[in-house]
Amino acid sequence: MKIAFYGSSLLSSYWNGAATYYRGMIRALSELGYGITFYESDAFDRQQHRDIEPPGWCEVVVYQATPHALESVAAAAREADIIVKASGCGYADDLLFDLLLKHRSPRSLLLFWDVDAPATLAELAAAPDHPLHRQLTQTDLVLTYGGGDPVIYGYRSFGVDDCVPIYNAVDPRDHHPVPAKRAFGADLSFLGNRLPDREARVDRFFLGAAAELPERRFLLGGSGWHDKTLPSNVSAIGHVRTADHNAFNCSPLAVLNISRESMASTGFSPATRVFEAAGAGACLITDDWAGLDLFLKDGEEVLRVRDGKDVVEQLLELEPERARAIGKRARKRVLAEHTYEVRAADFDAVIRDRFAQRAMEAAE
Repeated sequence: MKIAFYGSSLLSSYWNGAATYYRGMIRALSELGYGITFYESDAFDRQQHRDIEPPGWCEVVVYQATPHALESVAAAAREADIIVKASGCGYADDLLFDLLLKHRSPRSLLLFWDVDAPATLAELAAAPDHPLHRQLTQTDLVLTYGGGDPVIYGYRSFGVDDCVPIYNAVDPRDHHPVPAKRAFGADLSFLGNRLPDREARVDRFFLGAAAELPERRFLLGGSGWHDKTLPSNVSAIGHVRTADHNAFNCSPLAVLNISRESMASTGFSPATRVFEAAGAGACLITDDWAGLDLFLKDGEEVLRVRDGKDVVEQLLELEPERARAIGKRARKRVLAEHTYEVRAADFDAVIRDRFAQRAMEAAE
């Protein structure tokens, strides 16, 4: 089956946290026999900060951020069996969705794949006239980056019949243990872009802990932190290419995951960074959120913290040998249960019966 996938970017992780999720899912789907074309706009300087070139397992079409180009790439959807409109494509999202509805074939399935469901649901609740309310009534299925029952029930409250979470995972070919690099050495590292609903939590969990432990080294990766006032023992290194994620995760004593406020409140929303760090065998410390034990076991495969004080206590007690043991157990768990191969099989099971039913209806 042919998939036309419209998302933020497959080629660049620059201001684009969904990149590794897209790559893992699409690569695994291609190995199941799906033929996929990914459409991404030339916006936000992402094409100037590519992490990868177009891969052999997916065709990539980069289009200009103009109405004419948008119309052209949307028209290509009529040849697809499955059309995926992801949230946050970056240029004229509402217009793109309307054009896909216009050009879709009667035999195709149209999916809305939400990579930021808690934020989207909050936006829908605050704006009864949001175009997405209308667009969802013409969509066959909503898939989400995570969120569990809170997100499923949230979408159902807006009239969506079918919502299925497809969680983040790891591709062991991309994320795996590597030798430590001096440039990424630290007692605790955090990787995440500076976003409004994350910054206060970074202050609380990461920078607050750093201020309490002036003798320890802290490393801050991600875009947007260059003008942030930081404790003297925190080094901000800016955007970290995906090619360097393994070294970033393998070099410190521990890696910290800090969820965005909306995802922490919703729960059941592990970030890609959780699985990347676990896949690399890192000792992961994560903020507290509902559903964590579905993915990693607290105290054995991950260390759960409620605030910066907990982070300080964990670091003071953490010895290198224990950190390595936690990382080793986490890697074993994610390779057994949380790979994109597993997630692609979940997608395939969800899609095939629906596609067969749609084909029968179109033939009548």
